Formats: sequence, C-alpha cells, structure tokens
Amino acid sequence: MSTSWRGGRSNLQSFLDSTTPSVPPRKLPKSWCRDLSNLWQLDGKDSVEFFNLGDLWEQYYEWSACGAGVPVSLHGGEMAVQYYVPYLSGVQIYTNKAPAAPSEHKDKKLAGSDAVSERLEDARRTRERIGHMYFEFFESSSPYGRIPLLNKVLELARSYPGLTSFKSTELSPASWMSVAWYPIYHIPTRQSVKDLSVCFLTYHTLSSLFQDPIHESSTNDPTSFGAGKNGMKPEEKCGRRIPLPPFGLATYKLRGSLWTMAGTGDQERITSLLGAAKSWLQQLKVQHHDFTYFTTHFV
Repeated sequence: MSTSWRGGRSNLQSFLDSTTPSVPPRKLPKSWCRDLSNLWQLDGKDSVEFFNLGDLWEQYYEWSACGAGVPVSLHGGEMAVQYYVPYLSGVQIYTNKAPAAPSEHKDKKLAGSDAVSERLEDARRTRERIGHMYFEFFESSSPYGRIPLLNKVLELARSYPGLTSFKSTELSPASWMSVAWYPIYHIPTRQSVKDLSVCFLTYHTLSSLFQDPIHESSTNDPTSFGAGKNGMKPEEKCGRRIPLPPFGLATYKLRGSLWTMAGTGDQERITSLLGAAKSWLQQLKVQHHDFTYFTTHFV
C-alpha cells in the first residue's frame, strides 16, 4: 500500500484524529474551587481549567448531522473519505458532590440489622471511591433504531439538565462516555468496499483530571451550550483546545490490512485500547451492550 500521500499515517490513526473531540478551555477562579474534590492540586494556581459538557456535545453537531469525514487510503493508493455517524452508546455521570445532603437520621433508621449496616457502609465506600451517580444510559437498540449522538443527548437532557450544564471539574474521574461510530457513505462513490464497513466504539473520560495538554487549533469553532455560564467565557485565545482522545477502543468487522500499517504499532495499540476498555468496564461493574456485541461478533 502506498503511504506517501499521508506521511506514514495509518487509516486507524486517521480515524482517531478525525473523530477525537476537542473543547475550548474555560477558567474557574481559585476562590470558586473550595468544593472541588481533594484530588485537585491547587497549590500555587490562581485558577483551574475546565470545560463544559455542553461544549463537548457541540463538537458532535456537524458529525451528527452529516457524519465525520475520515480520509482513508485504499489498496492501490487511491484515496477516499469515509463518513461515520456518532451514536451515544453509553455514559455514566458521577459527581464529586451529592445532589442533596444525605439524611443521617434516615441512615440510622435503615440500619436496623448488621446486613443493612454493611450495605450502607459498602455504598459509602463506593461513593468515596467513584463519586455520586447522577445519570447513566446504555443503548441497546439496533443501529437502525438509534438517533445521532447530539439528538440523543438533547433528548436525555430534558430530564437530566446536568448533561449539558456540568463543568468537568464537577465530575469525578469515574465519569465517562462511549461513542459508537457507524459508516454511512464514502466519497468518491465506488462499488462496495468491504473493508470500509468497519465500525468503531470509542471510550472517553469526562473529568478534567485526565485532560491531555491543550493544543493550538487553526480553527475558531463557536460554542453554544453553556456559553457564558456563570459569567465565564471561553479563553479569549480561541485557538486553544482541550482534546479528549479515546482511552479505550473496540472494533467490529475490522479485517484485512486496510486500517492498520506495518511498523506503526497499530495492532499493539488496538490490543492495548481494547484491554483498557475492558478493564474500565470491569472496574465499574458495567455490562455494556455494544462492547459485548463488538467483541463477540466477528462477521
């Protein structure tokens, strides 16, 4: 396969680069940070950078409407752009603070037996470890019965407004989302290219604790959800973005050598990202429908 046109970048890397969301950073004054988790190290810092969940979903606006274009090098050196539509596959939102202060009297009243007391203590330890569950959703319908990611988020946010208003600093490190990417068409249109039917499942953290370094961007993308919330605005230097690359990955119908390139470590990377996704789900005791399907169906 010719690789000169893409500078040695594999099609797998092209997919990851083309579908990784990035958000504009915002700054939270240190005086507002008293209630943040003790995991935050604020010594010597005047502010903490964060992003709004609403800004994250805005990144999926065009992708949800038209698909995300992924440049792909076909066998023989031809080039095509494969478009993928994102669907919300799963999400768990854990907050650092409980929605309302728990009633100590209620807990004492419930603790009428050793078994109940033990369950309450286990629940308390879980909250201390991963935070307080605000919302979770796992898609189980077929791809043909789903609506694109942004549409789904807006639908869910009618009952759970925090989905579009939470700051990343308000979320515990256990908060995450998974996006299922299904192919819709490619340009230029050719007869069916079997290897372009591959589907991807990406996993992303939603907490600021796992932010990658801020990148410079040549584009000035507008933000809408949460813009100006609490009087705070995105950085004046609009080119600065916080990327949220996947920490986990699963694939379906990935076969042949079209998506991977010898000498790039693609196969090892796929194995590592798959293992990370599996470990994450096991730690949180999550049964993720799409992950199970992707990893047990090989046709």
